[in-house]
Amino acid sequence: MHADEVDTDVSLVRRLLAAQFPQWAHLPIEPVRPFGTDNANYRLGNDMVVRLPRQERTSRTLEKERQWLPRLAPLLPLAVPVPLAGGMPGEGYPFTWSVYTWLRGENATGERISDRGQLATDLAEFIAALQRIDATDGPPPGEHNFFRGEPLARRDAATRTAIASLGSQIDVDAVSAAWEEALRAPEWQRAPVWVHGDLDARNLLVANGRLSAVIDFGGLGVGDPACDVMVVWKVLTADTRHIFRTALAVDEATWARSRGWALSQALIALPYYTLETNAILVQEAQRWMAEVLADHHSRRAEKSPQP
Repeated sequence: MHADEVDTDVSLVRRLLAAQFPQWAHLPIEPVRPFGTDNANYRLGNDMVVRLPRQERTSRTLEKERQWLPRLAPLLPLAVPVPLAGGMPGEGYPFTWSVYTWLRGENATGERISDRGQLATDLAEFIAALQRIDATDGPPPGEHNFFRGEPLARRDAATRTAIASLGSQIDVDAVSAAWEEALRAPEWQRAPVWVHGDLDARNLLVANGRLSAVIDFGGLGVGDPACDVMVVWKVLTADTRHIFRTALAVDEATWARSRGWALSQALIALPYYTLETNAILVQEAQRWMAEVLADHHSRRAEKSPQP
């Protein structure tokens, strides 16, 4: 998936556990498929998961999670992973790594969600609770969270490079117009708030048809909430987004920036990943882009003079 990623397997996990956490080394170990973009995950017994960073930068995100998740988890309305232990490099593996609690549930794909309106409400409540937590000492956007929560304009160069790279694979004029519209939205002027940074179907778990947990806090930081509001373009339908927006009281500028965040993330992902390296993310990114463009076209049509 990445040119500089480190290979992992069950044997490596077993050796790391035996050397550093022997009390768990006898438990069954099973790869979690598909592997994530940042970590290779291995289920450990029934109630734990081992997360091995694929690249050096991801080891820093796990260290951040181990620092902050225990503080945030009691204040959130949904289950989140709790770090249990931090491992050190060893057995030929070069990065720090972590053991977390295992959360039961399935990824929040369409057929598993019984009520999209309820999902909109549950997502808004989760984000509202996260935003209410004191962010004074929280980490600002940076490499540790892939710069999630930074001003949207700082993504302009990378986004335009991606547009040029994709060329005939996309509607360049429509995509450029939607991106430029998002850039015109005023920046976030209030105090930075906590953001998860990567809310999409892969990081949301459902049980019995309803949202039950949020996982993978690698994008955690404090900044512009638009990068969490973009979840509406990723998992909600056009007829349920207003439920989320009303519940979270999202202003027009933040709503517009959230479209830009979703579009930018999709555009940057598509030239990087392929159907061979990460088919799920490629298909998701194509869908995110389609949702943003459909909304862009719809609003333009509404503003066009009628004959």
